[in-house]
Amino acid sequence: MSDSSPARPAAPVLDVWCDLQCTDCRSALDDLRALRARYGERLELRLRHFPLEKNQHAFAAAQAAEEAAEQGQGWPYVEAVLGRVEELDRAGEAFLIGAARELGLDAEEFDTALIDGRHILIVDADQAEGKAIGVTGTPTYVVGGERLDGGKSQEGLRERVEEIVDRLLAEQGE
Repeated sequence: MSDSSPARPAAPVLDVWCDLQCTDCRSALDDLRALRARYGERLELRLRHFPLEKNQHAFAAAQAAEEAAEQGQGWPYVEAVLGRVEELDRAGEAFLIGAARELGLDAEEFDTALIDGRHILIVDADQAEGKAIGVTGTPTYVVGGERLDGGKSQEGLRERVEEIVDRLLAEQGE
């Protein structure tokens, strides 16, 4: 049996290069929520890891976010961690495991993942790709081939992302 319905074009992708210990990334959460509310599944929002050297727990947080994604709670975990950056600053990995427990995730598996480093390659690959395309700070957005740096100022970025996404969707006939 063949399905002759037309294939739906792939949703535009918004890559968000983020450091989970970054207060600017925390500030960007409202914009990301607004974009998700406006576009729903018509926009694919992807977290890309870019832990900054100055943030002691950012690399572990990125690995923990990957474990959360593996357990089906990637974005809720990212929002929980970014929402409490000061606690991450103080408590480090203990906070990351506690945040997982609060979301009902397997905290023991988080602990094991942080010890065995099973997600290091994903984080390293994201960081290397970010450097290759010129990411220098966080948050940085890439949508429709355009890089938008939110590390210096986020003013007007959501509007610019919306302009690009609207154009991409119009090109797809949506």
